[in-house]
Amino acid sequence: MSRSRSTPPKRHLLEELGKLSTPTVSNAIELFDVRGREEGFTDSSVRCIFPELGVMTGYAATLRMSSTAPPPPDGLERSFRYWKSILKVPAPRVVVVQDLDDPPGLGAFWGEVNANIHRALGCVGAVTNGSVRDLDEVKALGFHLFAGSVAVSHAYNHVVDFGVPVRVGGLEVKPGDLIHADKHGVLTVPKGVAPRVPEAAMLIADREKEVMDLARRRDFSLDELKARVQRMRGAGKDFH
Repeated sequence: MSRSRSTPPKRHLLEELGKLSTPTVSNAIELFDVRGREEGFTDSSVRCIFPELGVMTGYAATLRMSSTAPPPPDGLERSFRYWKSILKVPAPRVVVVQDLDDPPGLGAFWGEVNANIHRALGCVGAVTNGSVRDLDEVKALGFHLFAGSVAVSHAYNHVVDFGVPVRVGGLEVKPGDLIHADKHGVLTVPKGVAPRVPEAAMLIADREKEVMDLARRRDFSLDELKARVQRMRGAGKDFH
């Protein structure tokens, strides 16, 4: 597909990535050998709250919060500074929130009010190891949520700090990281290989189709399966 001259490169890339599932993107990243296969994605402690909203892509704004004790005297001013910091991240934005409480999730940072505020700041969704609430209202906004739990109260939730590396569901996220998420979970896409991920995904899809087509044939054979799997696993050698 040729790029429209009026479409910014970053937006075009996010549109292309938005057509792919997270497992497909994860497989494509593996071809470039830029990180271990056990890295770069959330574990099962973080789940997609609204799978019907489809794929979420954007650049990470980061925050650490707590809800077990009242906020500090400068809590409101700290929130204002945090909101301003979001605008330093390229749009569209995804807020990644580490709940520092042990266990996390006593009070929900994400609800109807915060979803509306962050949507106005160019955010399309949020990822947290903590909790979320007001699910019907947030879903109606089309605001993506990925969370560790659902809660009733916001308790004493407040900003601890922001614009720092965070860890959510085993995934370390830095400000500005490229996020890709859907009903399967959340991953980061290394920016150095991101523009080549759609092409790599197409190559993988072609090789996987060869294997699946064989598996559906009446004349299926293990020898042919071995040959096709070897071709599939070698498909990414030109992408390194």
